[in-house]
Amino acid sequence: MASGLDYRAAGVDIDAGEALVERIKPLAAATRIPEAITDLGGFAALCELPSGMRAPVMVSGTDGVGTKLLVAHAANRHDTVGIDLVAMCVNDIITTGARPLFFLDYMATGTLDVDQASQVIAGIAEGCKQAGCALLGGETAEHPGEHATGRYDLAGFAVGVVERDAILPRKDVAVGDVLLGLRSSGLHSNGYSLARKALLERRGLALDERVESLGEPLVETLLRPTRIYARALSAALAAGQVKAACHVTGGGLPGNLPRVLPDETGAAVDMTGVERHPIFDLVQEAGEVETAEMYRAFNMGVGLVLIVPAVEANQIARAVSDTGEQVTRLGEVIPAPHTQGDARVQLYGT
Repeated sequence: MASGLDYRAAGVDIDAGEALVERIKPLAAATRIPEAITDLGGFAALCELPSGMRAPVMVSGTDGVGTKLLVAHAANRHDTVGIDLVAMCVNDIITTGARPLFFLDYMATGTLDVDQASQVIAGIAEGCKQAGCALLGGETAEHPGEHATGRYDLAGFAVGVVERDAILPRKDVAVGDVLLGLRSSGLHSNGYSLARKALLERRGLALDERVESLGEPLVETLLRPTRIYARALSAALAAGQVKAACHVTGGGLPGNLPRVLPDETGAAVDMTGVERHPIFDLVQEAGEVETAEMYRAFNMGVGLVLIVPAVEANQIARAVSDTGEQVTRLGEVIPAPHTQGDARVQLYGT
């Protein structure tokens, strides 16, 4: 007589899930903030609002890592994509002027590998440290039959808070305001479908191949984590009047800057002074990608843009530089009547 099934035989190992929770508890504890009430292990995460706020508004954002995960899987390196996950969520919510409070993650896998999952979540914890927020909880789910063994997908959820009267973008963004660009670390977590097609398929590069123009193996560049700009923006807000902040993700500068500009205005952006990573030139050459398409698919060296008054641009730039970020004066807000979409952004020096 055949023996009866149990959950493990069906592909779900409850013991492995419990072992993972125990392993990552110290990682989450290292991200704790004073407002956090709960630790890992409960059904929900609890967090107080910071004291002393007059009219707090909660801010939330969710995102994933996209096909950058395919590079991590191919290289069997899982220690950095968690930083990307936090970055893609946190960099979105800080554009409202919010302070990130806590982060939750969701990891779905075919069969839970505790060592692999621990690497991923260690990266998430590191991202939370960089963002100054707490890793309050998450979910790890085994989906046998949906994901192949050893493969996983990630989603993240960030929550922050901002005073109602300090929400960005402000309504007084005006012609003549200055654009400050914060350098990216490379591709960040956008455009990987195009980058992989150009580099791995058309050029035929191997991930472990050392590329002369990069000065390192290709995989090191492709898995370099997205920069987290929370501390830089906090410094900028303390130094002067930041009127708007733009996270440069899919759509690039032309697709994202209009989201924080008032109607009838645009942006003149001079890329001449931007020191960008050589990965962008490599992708463009390998894929024979038109320049306009590069600027729609990638950040092209600028991960975050701040819009500030001209008279305060230098002091805000210095404050941001003091946090370790490289800042470039990109241009200014310009009149753009009867102009829509990407056409509102005029790019020079490309």
